[in-house]
Amino acid sequence: MSNDLTRRGVIAGGAAVAPTLASTLALAQGGPPGAAPRVPSPNAVLGQPATVVSNPPRIWGEGAPPNIFPDPDILVIDPAFGRLRLGQAVIKRVATGYQWAEGPAWSAEGQYVVFSDVKGDVQYRYIWETGQVTPFRRPSYNSNGNCFDLQGRQVSCQHYLRRIVRWEHDGTLTVIADSFQGKALNSPDDVVTHKDGSIWFTDPRFGGSLSEGHADTPGAGSNPEGRDDPNIGEGGLGLESRAIRIGDLKQELPANTYRWDPSGRVDMVVDGSLGGPNGLAFSPDNKILYTMRGGTIWAYDVQGAKLANPRQITDCVVDGVNCRPDGMRVDRGGNLWIGSTAPLGYAGVTVWNAAGKLLGRIRLPETCPNLCFAGPKRDYLFMTAAQSIYIVRVGIQGSSPG
Repeated sequence: MSNDLTRRGVIAGGAAVAPTLASTLALAQGGPPGAAPRVPSPNAVLGQPATVVSNPPRIWGEGAPPNIFPDPDILVIDPAFGRLRLGQAVIKRVATGYQWAEGPAWSAEGQYVVFSDVKGDVQYRYIWETGQVTPFRRPSYNSNGNCFDLQGRQVSCQHYLRRIVRWEHDGTLTVIADSFQGKALNSPDDVVTHKDGSIWFTDPRFGGSLSEGHADTPGAGSNPEGRDDPNIGEGGLGLESRAIRIGDLKQELPANTYRWDPSGRVDMVVDGSLGGPNGLAFSPDNKILYTMRGGTIWAYDVQGAKLANPRQITDCVVDGVNCRPDGMRVDRGGNLWIGSTAPLGYAGVTVWNAAGKLLGRIRLPETCPNLCFAGPKRDYLFMTAAQSIYIVRVGIQGSSPG
């Protein structure tokens, strides 16, 4: 096959600013900038690559045919996105079969990605050198978000035990936070570390269910009618008997966002009454915290242990479709890469600059709760897409260590 055909144009499959087919083909055929387009002959036989939204749709995983460059499911919305993607990189599905894959984080020292199957109650590792996925912690106590601090220690959110924990280098576990002002946390969901050693996390109410955590005490919280019995399948931990300090096992706090200080103090930094939180991430210089609040992305200036100057960055609506943001990461250029749990065609990842301008999209065949930058150079996007894991190399590095 000729090089012209293997590098044919950016057929964006519905991208808002996709060029015409003729000009796209001309650009792909290697003409210099500003040169007149080279329009193919009317007799040229050109195919259309399969995509997430084509019929028949794209085939994924083992046995899938090779993909053409550039990947038709990586959509350039703004020219600035051209610098963030690689024209000769394609999305690959590397694993599947999970119930709700979430919370990926890259261990630079260990050269692996840890991620959670929240509903499956297992943490896994994707070993970079071999591409193998192996169970890491079982049970994981319905772990969700994970990250690594600047010392390389893993920090995890545990829905079942309603707490944030840190795994030390000697294998011991430190409970970072399980309560605020004497009341148990709801179910910490996502977590990031700051260069000052603090840990910031969101605390929505997803974990008070049978499938993702530990049901509330009958008659309280998310179990007002007492329909769910939290003792069934409890595993002998004795939570109801207070063998583990976890409050009254009922959701009694708003869905706030918190900061844990290395001194052990926990402060509420975003009031949950302003909208339920989910993913969060710092800007490359750690001076701005981005967080999802009520389905939109907000930015705050970090002023020590407090946040100031809240402003909405984007509502994550694309072509009139609410992309329903979840987890997020920031690259070294300050752009936000945000998991989209929208319907097919908009499920995947949306990419925005710091001013809230949409730059590009990555379409996946299933919803994408979370992502991280991974690989030895931290220039691969590792996407936990509910049932499967997808990877694509990009043209920029992630800003955070994990």
